[in-house]
Amino acid sequence: MFRRWFGAAVVVGVVAGTIAGLGVSEAAGGDLDRFTQQRLDWQPCHDDTLDKAGAQCADVTVPLNYAEPQGRTITVAISRVPAADQANRRGIMLSNPGGPGGLGLTFTVEISQGFPSYQWNQYDLIGMDPRGIGRSTPVHCRWPFGTYGQSAGVDLVGFGKSVATQADLAARCQAAEGDKLPYITTRNTARDMDVIRAVLGADRINYFGASYGTYLGAVFTQLFPERSDRIVLDSAVDPEQWAVGTFRDMGAADEAALDAWADWTAARDGEYRLGATRSDVRAVVTGLIAEAARQPIRIGSYDVDEHWLPTVIFENVVSPSHFDVLAGMVRQFADAAAGAPVQPSAKLQAVLSHFLDASSTDEADDAGAAVRCGDVSESRDPSWYWHNIEASRVTQPVFGPLVNNISPCAFWRTPVEPPTAVHNSVPALILQATGDPLTAHQQAVGLHRVMTASRMVTLQDVIVHGVITIPSTCTKQALDAYLRDRTLPTTDLTCHAD
Repeated sequence: MFRRWFGAAVVVGVVAGTIAGLGVSEAAGGDLDRFTQQRLDWQPCHDDTLDKAGAQCADVTVPLNYAEPQGRTITVAISRVPAADQANRRGIMLSNPGGPGGLGLTFTVEISQGFPSYQWNQYDLIGMDPRGIGRSTPVHCRWPFGTYGQSAGVDLVGFGKSVATQADLAARCQAAEGDKLPYITTRNTARDMDVIRAVLGADRINYFGASYGTYLGAVFTQLFPERSDRIVLDSAVDPEQWAVGTFRDMGAADEAALDAWADWTAARDGEYRLGATRSDVRAVVTGLIAEAARQPIRIGSYDVDEHWLPTVIFENVVSPSHFDVLAGMVRQFADAAAGAPVQPSAKLQAVLSHFLDASSTDEADDAGAAVRCGDVSESRDPSWYWHNIEASRVTQPVFGPLVNNISPCAFWRTPVEPPTAVHNSVPALILQATGDPLTAHQQAVGLHRVMTASRMVTLQDVIVHGVITIPSTCTKQALDAYLRDRTLPTTDLTCHAD
């Protein structure tokens, strides 16, 4: 359900923690040698971004189930661009853009190109589509739409429909991919990363993780602390809260971002005609959600109901740079609700297509659901979710029913491993904005607490998901020193945007 921020069913029985804390070459009595010593067949990537950067791509063969390394295998797609500054090369840099479910094959190259002033040129840039995703052996659940992230609606009837929808999504995944689902997890992706490390001949991994990618990075440091070099975690997830708590914490942060958007839009009432005050603009939004509950709003070829309209808003309130886009979308919904024939803008069309069309693309969230549900058990009691939804409505009228809603995980089989208990002294650098609407500030505080040797750089009074996307000399100096010399700030820092 997290969308990447850059530029914008299960078989029980695996012994918990079988290889936790071990390098993969030490696991399962050395049975992983055939994976760690494999020779890769590097080929052109056939991707514009990667090809222009001079990248090559390869498939890394890994066990589907690390507890049975002689069993079924899958592949993980990676890309590689050699370090531009070979004289000062510092090893390999892996990354993850978030999600779970985000495509990552191009991500390391994208951040190096989007933010070239940082020290990326001293690393071999390694992209990776995590297991189950993209060019890696995929998970495709054949969902009737692209995401499970929908709002509960305005009443118990709407919530009942949502419960039925989420149960259906889980059943589709089990029917389509039940044999793979138990093993599409964060822990196994971290193990894949260590296989990649070994295959590439590196002693340790450098890593940049964004959003959910910070959780993956934290899990890697817990399983493989001796294989962890420079670990940068931008817009962080608290491992103790993953995943239900992570989503619930979004509510207040999203409402605060919506307030800022409403203020911005009210100051431009002449352009958007959504009201001259924050309360007026907010009333339009809540009124549209209520209208969509009575009768779905027809916009282009789509009927947008109470479950999907809040998700559209959620998708576009992540940064002030999107405020004009969101205002334009809400204007289109208001016109359509008033009876006018409306064709969605190109950006709204893309959002609606992702949410409401069948999950036939790599951007679908079914693989992300597999990761979330495979990581941690979630409550199976619909009344628990309903209680939280109702309790949230007073202070979170738009997003409370979304971030507290039931998910397919309530209908998943029990994960084969327990959640990863992160508590280590790997010296990581955590970057976090106080106004982050997707990974709330307290999530980063939680990660900082359990990674006892980490330092936290807080970007103060900025609404953004992705700290390095905001120019800040203070943040840049801290990150540059860490990437260059592995030197962390002596204390936690509070930075401001330039």
